[in-house]
Amino acid sequence: MRVLCAIADFGSVGRAAAALGFTQPALSTQLRRIERLLGDGLFVRSHTGVELTAYGARVVSQAREILARADALVRRPAGPPAEGVRPLRLGVTNTPVLPFLLDALRTASPDLPVSVSSVYATGDLLAQLEAGELDAALGVDYPGLPLRHSPALVHRAINTVPIFVAMPAGHPLAHRVEVPLEELSEETWFVASDDGVGWPGAFYDACRTAGFHPVDVHEFHVLDQLQLMIAKGLGVTAVQPTLRPIDGVLVKPLAGAPLWQRHVLIWRTGAVDAPVVEALHHHAVHVHRNLLAQAPHLQRWVTRAYTTSRPPR
Repeated sequence: MRVLCAIADFGSVGRAAAALGFTQPALSTQLRRIERLLGDGLFVRSHTGVELTAYGARVVSQAREILARADALVRRPAGPPAEGVRPLRLGVTNTPVLPFLLDALRTASPDLPVSVSSVYATGDLLAQLEAGELDAALGVDYPGLPLRHSPALVHRAINTVPIFVAMPAGHPLAHRVEVPLEELSEETWFVASDDGVGWPGAFYDACRTAGFHPVDVHEFHVLDQLQLMIAKGLGVTAVQPTLRPIDGVLVKPLAGAPLWQRHVLIWRTGAVDAPVVEALHHHAVHVHRNLLAQAPHLQRWVTRAYTTSRPPR
């Protein structure tokens, strides 16, 4: 339902995909599946975007009503906290989402105590979940490298975003709108440590596809210090598109978007009630969407990628 409403609001599958954190082909496939399920077309495609059919307008109108009711249920306080309620044990990696997510949960569900544990790697989160040390976690994986875990765990996508590159403001390629990965083959790279779920393997695979293997590599993931070193011209690094660069650092899209990362919610079956899972996912999606909307370098890329160079689907 959120997919249909987003496509109707943006008038474009591409722009809706960017807002929801999907790739455009994935959202196009999902739309076709929905239309097959409903037995009729919901949108008319054109070179400028998409428009609702009469049937589609009725479906989207009903979807908005259902979503409004569901959101109201998520936001409704459930009364004072019960005595002796065990806190939700939530694991996270180094993410800018956490403070906004906790604030949203506190406002919407004041009866839900939360205990937060922070680790570097999603692989560590999975191990703690499997051991029963956590109830839920916010982690990542990579297209083509989905999370692997036991049936005791379940995961659900929050969004999928392209990975950008951070470089010194005085870099010779700083004037480029998008930077081809192959033109960074001679750079010193700061590469984040193994996260247990596909990084840095996904990075090296992309480099291999681009025709090179980085030879000057430093393992480093302390973001504040990393930005300072990049500002000093000591190297470049792959970053999330929501990164807020300090003075002396530029964040640029990689040409052709060769690297993507998916954010996921993971939880132990039986350890978290369904309404809590829905609340966590709802607020995580909302917070991620707000962060993406506040990243100017990402929004410029979205505008180019989905309104000029690629025809709507």
